[in-house]
Amino acid sequence: MLKQGSALDRYFKITERGSNLSREIRGGFATFFAMSYIVVLNPLILSGADSSGNTLGFTAVAAVTAFVAGILTILMGAWAKHPFALATGLGVNAFVAVTVATNPGLTWPDMMGLVVLSGVTMLILVLTGFRTAVFKAVPDGLKTAIVVGIGLFIALIGLVNAGFVRRIPDVAGTTVPVGLGFDGKLLGWPTAVFVFGLVLTIALVVRKVKGAILIGIITSTVLAVILEMTLHIGPSVQPDKPFNPQGWSLVSPAFSEWAAPDLSLIGKANPFGAFEHLGFVAATLLAFVILLSIFFDAMGTMVGLANEAGTVDEHGNIPDVDRVLQVDALGAIIGGGASVSSNQIYVEAGAGIGEGARTGFASIVTGLLFLVAMFFTPLINLVPFEAVAPALVVVGFMMVSQVGKIDWQDWGIAIPAFLTFTLMPFTYSIANGLGAGFISFVLIRTVQGKAKEIHPLMWAVAAAFLLFFAIGPIEAALGML
Repeated sequence: MLKQGSALDRYFKITERGSNLSREIRGGFATFFAMSYIVVLNPLILSGADSSGNTLGFTAVAAVTAFVAGILTILMGAWAKHPFALATGLGVNAFVAVTVATNPGLTWPDMMGLVVLSGVTMLILVLTGFRTAVFKAVPDGLKTAIVVGIGLFIALIGLVNAGFVRRIPDVAGTTVPVGLGFDGKLLGWPTAVFVFGLVLTIALVVRKVKGAILIGIITSTVLAVILEMTLHIGPSVQPDKPFNPQGWSLVSPAFSEWAAPDLSLIGKANPFGAFEHLGFVAATLLAFVILLSIFFDAMGTMVGLANEAGTVDEHGNIPDVDRVLQVDALGAIIGGGASVSSNQIYVEAGAGIGEGARTGFASIVTGLLFLVAMFFTPLINLVPFEAVAPALVVVGFMMVSQVGKIDWQDWGIAIPAFLTFTLMPFTYSIANGLGAGFISFVLIRTVQGKAKEIHPLMWAVAAAFLLFFAIGPIEAALGML
């Protein structure tokens, strides 16, 4: 039991934030289960060969992904004291993989070096106070829209990961991008596990049962393991086999054999290799895209999670925000330096917050679990997406419920807010939603004759996002496409 007023309680402010030790531990476990899939998914995304024919290696990427996530998440908990967890960012790692695969002049160390440089630049912006100043310059209405947008985003992630919502195949005459299940039908036991978990989690949350989200994840996982052991369902995607719409979306629940972690990728990045192979302009543009993405993705996620955790003060400020941003910047430096791409705050930490986590102690629990997972992969491979997805949907609802705080009568806020929280899920990018919201806010306030209400930093951010959205035409003009 945690004694109120003890050193641990005072350091993490557990009682002060209305939490207790059991909530923090449950929250730490819930967050880990919600985001542990990255240990399997990141190696798949970074699996291609570079221009020299070299690959990073699946087992090495998996081990280093877990190691870096564990170290950074513990640092977030111990230093920044917030229930935020970090791991390889899906947007940046996909951009890195595609860039390496489509550019014959790049190697993996070159591209990871650009991630390191972007992280160093971001850390400088944090230490000089610029990044915190940008956060404070964002109007309250847009901050609320960020919370709502992230809620919609993680709910969509949950629905897609569970196979409840899927892409419609590209066929003639089809205009609908996504639909229910496969070909308009819900198929397979994995989807049934998701539906069971969602119904159970909603019922437990409505009844205000302690540990509702974690109970939902564990119960769904037990059901998934039983089904896999008896029916041998298998994953939906396997090498050299056709797509199985009735299989597990990625992780097929099973126990794996023990394997010693391979950490040989650490320190392999080459910060200036891209400049040697691509030239200064091309390499700088790539670094700018990475910088802008990690800069605003983290800011948006931080705002959304802090609001959900109730750690935002009456002025809209987040305690120790500088420390949060410092750790996030280190995530890009360390992640790139370890060759697993930039690490950033995960929206899935909302699962732990929904479970009651309010302090950095929960992050330490999550981080330790990642370090354990580096040695014992069965814990990772045991929990399928379908068992975790219900938690993301329920937490998404909790975050979207704040939409009523937006002033819908003020179109200068309402329209930017709408664009912010719709484009986040529709483009699968927090940064894209933020960009549309910031640009439209500056534009509409100017048209309304209220340009004086626009913080100078909002002009700068809007201009940066205009450049961000124009990267495609710029690269085409420079012959980079």
